[in-house]
Amino acid sequence: MSGKRRDSKNRILRNGESQRQDGRYTFKYIDATGKQQFVYSWKLEKTDKTPQGKRDDISLREKEKLILKDLDDEIVPRGGEMTVLELVKKYLLQKTGVRHNTEANYKFVVNIIKKEDFGKKRIDKVKLSDAKCWLIKLQKDGRGYSSIHSVRGVVRPAFQMAVDDDLIRKNPFEFQLATVVVNDSVTREAITRKQERAFLEFVAQDKHFCRYYDGIYILFKTGLRISEFVGLTLNDIDMQDRKIKVNHQLQRKRNMEYVIEDTKTTSGTREIPMSDEVYACFQRIIANRKKVKKEPMINGKCGFLYLDKNDMPMVALHWEKYFQHICEKYNSIYKVQMPKVTPHVCRHTFCSNMAKSGMNPKTLQYLMGHSDIGVTLNTYTHIGYDDAKEEIETSGKCRVVKWHDYS
Repeated sequence: MSGKRRDSKNRILRNGESQRQDGRYTFKYIDATGKQQFVYSWKLEKTDKTPQGKRDDISLREKEKLILKDLDDEIVPRGGEMTVLELVKKYLLQKTGVRHNTEANYKFVVNIIKKEDFGKKRIDKVKLSDAKCWLIKLQKDGRGYSSIHSVRGVVRPAFQMAVDDDLIRKNPFEFQLATVVVNDSVTREAITRKQERAFLEFVAQDKHFCRYYDGIYILFKTGLRISEFVGLTLNDIDMQDRKIKVNHQLQRKRNMEYVIEDTKTTSGTREIPMSDEVYACFQRIIANRKKVKKEPMINGKCGFLYLDKNDMPMVALHWEKYFQHICEKYNSIYKVQMPKVTPHVCRHTFCSNMAKSGMNPKTLQYLMGHSDIGVTLNTYTHIGYDDAKEEIETSGKCRVVKWHDYS
């Protein structure tokens, strides 16, 4: 017993353990890569007290247990020396063939992480509390909920990849986002039928914006995504059978490159029947379509309905600006303000109106191009008190008639 190494409290030290002259304990071991490593603590056992003025930490033998468990489970030591930013970049390298919007979102997330000290943190050092505190910091710094949602949407699967690769034991981002940061995002509500009529009448009567009336009317009355609408060509408009063929969308990248992509979902590929009013709008659009010497060709498609001043197809940004300027002008004239109207609000409004009119949910799902009917029912149908009141009153009248018939 006398030959055993002991600490200052006469406790026997195990292999690899030692105590320095200043009282601090050290554990020396060989990691999975064959490298010699050291860990330190002011406490040998969990029950020891941290010396006054020293930073509290888990005991040396608690650390030993974690190290030996990692070695047994073949967990790569020190997270493979990988930082959060390096992990995210590695994860994104595997995301090939994504849509350009998705690619842009990935770049957006990487740029955020690059600016953060959190991005330089070693992945095995990131705890659950660290992950939560970082997202809270992003919101305090002015990042919106949707941006933070995008960040977490990349970082969480990246850390899961690290778990699967045995770089870390647990994923620190496995928590509900809404329990950590405040959802301050503004829900894009449908506007009322009265507001829709007022908006369309204003556009029709305005000397400048009347040129966009037909396009805006179509957006309100078909539920088309704006990327689907701007991607429409003459070949997609079947005037004989009065239907719109939706099988692609038009996007423009930040570098001003135009691309044709598949619809957002497989269900997005569909044919939409035209009402008489929508049919008339397409007639006018085709008749008044800008004449150009050379039709722009995007990925083999030409004959786009609306062209800009450079004789290139109009894109979503054009229409979003038109809507913005229309709302601004309307609200500068009328006391009763028009809420924010965008091409996507038109889509919400169409879906909500169809739901209120009693359309079969599966039919509505088809028209909207949703792969999940839950999206149709929960996200796009905005039913309020007035709608509920009208439904009850109508239902009540029906019951009165039935009881009268039986008497």
